[in-house]
Amino acid sequence: MTFLVYLLVGCAAGLLAGLFGIGGGLIIVPVLVITFGLMGISDQVLTHMALATSLTTIIFTSISSVKEHHRHGAVDWVLVRWIGSGIIIGTAIGVFLLAGVAGETLQMAIGIFALLMAAKMAFDISPSAARKVPGTAGLIASGSVIGFGSAWFGIGGGSFTVPFLTWVNVPMKRAVATAAACGLPIAITGSVSNIYTGWEHVDLPSWTTGFVYWPAVLGIALTSVPCAKVGAKLAHKLDAKLLKRGFALLLLIVGLKFLLA
Repeated sequence: MTFLVYLLVGCAAGLLAGLFGIGGGLIIVPVLVITFGLMGISDQVLTHMALATSLTTIIFTSISSVKEHHRHGAVDWVLVRWIGSGIIIGTAIGVFLLAGVAGETLQMAIGIFALLMAAKMAFDISPSAARKVPGTAGLIASGSVIGFGSAWFGIGGGSFTVPFLTWVNVPMKRAVATAAACGLPIAITGSVSNIYTGWEHVDLPSWTTGFVYWPAVLGIALTSVPCAKVGAKLAHKLDAKLLKRGFALLLLIVGLKFLLA
């Protein structure tokens, strides 16, 4: 029954990623926190496990997404090189700092982030193009911030990377494709770092390596990739504004649950 939940979470995450171009981590992390709690996993590790597992699943969805974007020539690999360098640094630092943070504090942070994203989706808040792409140092520094934030919320970074790239005058299609490519170093670095920081933790259940819980990774990966393709097709047929408002309402409920629990 629990594995069925992971398959359904993968479907939802994939559909949302395809519909809105955002990381499925916004759905994966809250559902895993609830599921792990019902499984009786210790409060000391369940939130860390949810974040680590979410980042690991993004490896599979990111590879699929990047291949498709690259096929259309939409990825700016020069930007990926330098932003990705910063992402590796920021993600690793974020994960290592997370290891010492209490699960309750992490859940409050996730709740606040969900509310902010709900507002962004509901009111279609996006930065306007205001400056040129920064130099190498600026891209590395920006990538570090993106990676750090992604590690704390278990997401692939699209929620941070796309707004940053549009702010520096990168066209939207190229921004989305480049953000997808930047999600891969976030996911790989986050996964490896979480395996290291959680290695042999006494409260971890079976089938984990560090904080990564493999049954959830398998279930989510099996359905998220094909469902992302379905979501991408639906995005061209459904009312985008109505979908965004519906997703914003879902994020509002998630955010309030984590803050008021």
